[in-house]
Amino acid sequence: MSDLNKASQDAIDAAANSEQVALVLAVLQAQQITQAQHTHPAPPAAAPRPSGSVAQWLAIGVGGSALLLAVAVSAVAIAISAVALTVCVLVLRSVWQDVRKKA
Repeated sequence: MSDLNKASQDAIDAAANSEQVALVLAVLQAQQITQAQHTHPAPPAAAPRPSGSVAQWLAIGVGGSALLLAVAVSAVAIAISAVALTVCVLVLRSVWQDVRKKA
């Protein structure tokens, strides 16, 4: 029985040592990280850029207006196409019904 007790005590000691070794490694890694942060200072903050010139904002406005105008014209073209397709379908349906009545 004493061998069993001795083995269990050795296992408990080994587990405690493993925990201590893991703790020491964690502390060493934390120290390395903090040292790396201190040796590499952060770059200075960039100076704020002055706001854009009037010409830049004018170009943005003109470009945006052109884009919105293109979208509006496209929407009108789609609407006209839908109406034309509907009229075409109705005319073809009427013709088809006339053909069926004559047959």
